Amino acid sequence: MFFTFVEAKGDDIPEVDHLSLATMMVFDGKFDKANAELSEAKKYDKNLDMSKYYTIQGVIAMRQEKHTQAIGLLKKAVQATKEKVYKAPAPIKEKRKHLFSVGSNPKPVKKVTTPIFDGEKIRKEQLQKLYSYLSQESYKVKNYRETITYLDLQGPSGRDQAAEYMLRADCYWKMNNEDSAIEMLTRGAKAFPEDQSLLKQKFYYFTELGLYQEAVISAKEYMKRAKPNAKEYMGLAQMLLSSGQREEAIKVLEETKMLFPKEAKVDMLLGHLYLKKGMQFTTANLFEQGSYYEHKYTKEAAELYRRARMIPHALYLNSQVTNKQEKLKQKIAIYVDRKEYEKIIGLIDALKRYKMLDDDTIRYAVAYAYYMSKDYEEAEAQLKKITDNELFSKATIIRKNIEKCQDNSMECI
Repeated sequence: MFFTFVEAKGDDIPEVDHLSLATMMVFDGKFDKANAELSEAKKYDKNLDMSKYYTIQGVIAMRQEKHTQAIGLLKKAVQATKEKVYKAPAPIKEKRKHLFSVGSNPKPVKKVTTPIFDGEKIRKEQLQKLYSYLSQESYKVKNYRETITYLDLQGPSGRDQAAEYMLRADCYWKMNNEDSAIEMLTRGAKAFPEDQSLLKQKFYYFTELGLYQEAVISAKEYMKRAKPNAKEYMGLAQMLLSSGQREEAIKVLEETKMLFPKEAKVDMLLGHLYLKKGMQFTTANLFEQGSYYEHKYTKEAAELYRRARMIPHALYLNSQVTNKQEKLKQKIAIYVDRKEYEKIIGLIDALKRYKMLDDDTIRYAVAYAYYMSKDYEEAEAQLKKITDNELFSKATIIRKNIEKCQDNSMECI
C-alpha cells in the first residue's frame, strides 16, 4: 500500500498520520517499519505529539527487551506528557436534516449530549500507563528502588491488584529490607482477602528467615482461605518439625492423609515420625499403604515388617518387589533373621545370574550360610574371595572356627 504525502502548509498537519501507522506496526511486531514511520513523523510533522512519539519508541524498546533504552525513552514520554497541552477535539458537523418530508410525519430529533472534555484526566491516565511501564522495566534491570517509586507514582492504580503488592514485597526482599517486604504482603492480604498468593509468599519469607512460629501462623491463615495441595500441607509439617513441634506436625500429616489418601509421600513422612517414637508396626503399615500408590515403597514396607518381626508379611511384600537384585538381597536378610540358611544356599544360582556375589556383603552372608549348614569346604571357598577389610576380619574368625571343626567335629556340635 502506498501513501501520498502532501506537504503541510502553515499550521496544517500531514495527510498521513505516521504516529498511528507506527502504532499499527508495533502491534504487528514490525518494529523496523514502526521506527521508519516515527522518523517520517519527526521529519514532516511540525506539531508532532512528543508524548505519543516517545511512548511508541519506548514500547518498541520494551518489546525488543532493550530495557535500559526503554527506561530512557519512557522518562522522556513522561516529561512530554506533563508538558502537553490537551485540546478538546473539534466538534463533528452533522448533516442538516429536513424537519419533515412530503407524505410523512416528522420524526422527533434525538439530542446528543457531548461528554465534557477533561484534559487533565487524560493526562493522568497516560502518566499512570507510563509509570506502569517504567516499573516493569526498572524491575527487569534490577533497579528495585525505582520499581517501587514508579508503582507509588501510579497512585490508586498501582495498588489495585494483588500482584502489585507482591512485586513491591519482592523488591524490598531483594533490597534486604525484610520487614518492609513482609509489611507489603500484610497490607496486600488485607486489601485482597480473596487472594491467597500473598499469604503463601509470607509463609515462605518467614521460613527463609527461620521464623518458624510466624511461618506456621501464616500457613494456617493461608489454609483457611485457600484449597492447598498435599505438598503445601507437607511443607507446613516440615516447618513444625523445624520448630520442634513434632506432635503438631503429626496432626497436620494425619489431616493431610485424610484429605489426600493417594499421596504416598504423606504416608512416608508420617511413618518416619512414628518410627522415631518406636512405633515400628504403625510405620510398616503406613509404608505398605503408600506402596499401593507408589510401588517403589514396597521394599521399604517389607523391611519395616521384617524389623517388626512380622516375617511372613515381610516375605509376602518381598514377593511383590520388582527389582530382582533388591528382592534377593532383602530375602537373604529375612532368611538370616529366621536362621533358614538352606534357603539362602538355594538362592545361589540366582545370585550368580545377577552377579550379586561381587558384593562382599552378599558373599559373606552366603559363606556364613554354608558354614552354619556345615558345608565347610564351600564356606571356605566363598570366604577366600572376600576383600572388604571389615568383612575379611570376620571371615578370618569363621575360617579359624572351620579349622577347629575340621580338626575336631565335636567342637561344632
